Amino acid sequence: VGEKVQAVYLWWHKPVINKELLQSLPNLKVIVNSGVGMDHLDLKLVASFGVKMANVPHAVSSSTADAGMALLLASARRLVEVHNISISPSMEYCEADILGVKVAGATLGIIGMGRIGYKIALRAKAFEMNILYHNRTRRKAQEEQAVGATYCKEIDSLLQQADFVMVVVSLTPQTHKLIGKRELELMKPTATLINIGRGAVVDQEALVAALQTGVIGAAALDVTSPEPLPRDHPLLKLKNIIITPHLGTKTDKTSYMITEEAVENILAALNGLPLPSEVLPS
Repeated sequence: VGEKVQAVYLWWHKPVINKELLQSLPNLKVIVNSGVGMDHLDLKLVASFGVKMANVPHAVSSSTADAGMALLLASARRLVEVHNISISPSMEYCEADILGVKVAGATLGIIGMGRIGYKIALRAKAFEMNILYHNRTRRKAQEEQAVGATYCKEIDSLLQQADFVMVVVSLTPQTHKLIGKRELELMKPTATLINIGRGAVVDQEALVAALQTGVIGAAALDVTSPEPLPRDHPLLKLKNIIITPHLGTKTDKTSYMITEEAVENILAALNGLPLPSEVLPS
């Protein structure tokens, strides 16, 4: 059926798009990804076959921002830890020294102020947080003012000031291990690192060491590298971390919206119209 296929809709990185598949689909016009990140695709290879590409940024932004804030709050108030205490057979009372971190008045540093990052800022404002952000391009003044965000041209400045650092960037050669040993050591020893971008944006070996030695206070990850982590990975043995299995977009309504946005892009490509969410090779 290869000659009949004109569109491919990727769900959870499947099917794998490689040269052999592209050669077997001579009439392919478009590939649409059911998410924002395109790091699993060789964009230049796909483009060399004359195939257009699109993602679904509008559908996933709100639910991913919700997941980011959920991880922040869960880590700050140690929800997983105290849940396990609460359901323990030996539970008699909660220790007085199980103290969380106050979110209101704390400083949130957002690395990556795109559509998702900005929605996180909107949510953080409602929690009375001070907001810093680092981005390749600065937001408009009115956008900054709307959420009370301060731009940090240098990432180091953000890392040194933030109580919570939220990583929201896509994985590219430039962002691979963007947060490494040096960056973690710039953070406050009480700070929390939250990653909802891609696992490989953070140097996981450096993160393990930082969490074990108190370089930073805690971490909350919705993404790892690989996914899932091997069952003997040292990150899984730490108490000062929360890990969720890439659930950023996993809600019932979001899944429906993702498919709608994908179909909109597919129909545009098949009808020779501009793709609403076209992704071009860099």
